Amino acid sequence: MDKEDITKYLAEGAAARTAVDTEMILDISSKIGKNMIEGKKLILMGNGGSAADSQHIAAEFVGKFQRERRPLMALALNTNTSSVTAIGNDYGYDKVFERQVEAFAREGDIVIGLSTSGNSENVIKAIEMANKLGCITVGMTGKNGGKLAEKAKYSIKVDSNKTSIIQEVHIAIGHIMSNIIEDMI
Repeated sequence: MDKEDITKYLAEGAAARTAVDTEMILDISSKIGKNMIEGKKLILMGNGGSAADSQHIAAEFVGKFQRERRPLMALALNTNTSSVTAIGNDYGYDKVFERQVEAFAREGDIVIGLSTSGNSENVIKAIEMANKLGCITVGMTGKNGGKLAEKAKYSIKVDSNKTSIIQEVHIAIGHIMSNIIEDMI
């Protein structure tokens, strides 16, 4: 990679960030904030880098983003390795998030699935379960959205096919949502 490649990559990332549907982010953040003020929880999940992003975003809500406030209920389902491996072993990897959503989610909770392809079967199954339970469901995906964009009530698609850029924008969206919700709290 040379200087020109670096500049091109950074420009591609900047273009993907500015192409995000800001109205959708405001709408989803408003719904999440309203429900969290009412005591509902935020549940996130993803695989690989999206698992790390889920954990990062959950931490912004439980801790703080930019200012002191009360902690908000948020958890990333991929962080409990005992649950993930036991459910994966006993039921199959495609059930690792669905089973946890069934255990933890209640009507009005917000469930966000992160998948750069939008086709992670375990995330899709969890979103389907969350829909059955009456949760607000959000899919954060890449350009094409995959099946996740069809299953989630709300979808935020990053206009890129590059996994790294999609993940970078997902974190930016998580930070923006954290900021909006802190303003509401």
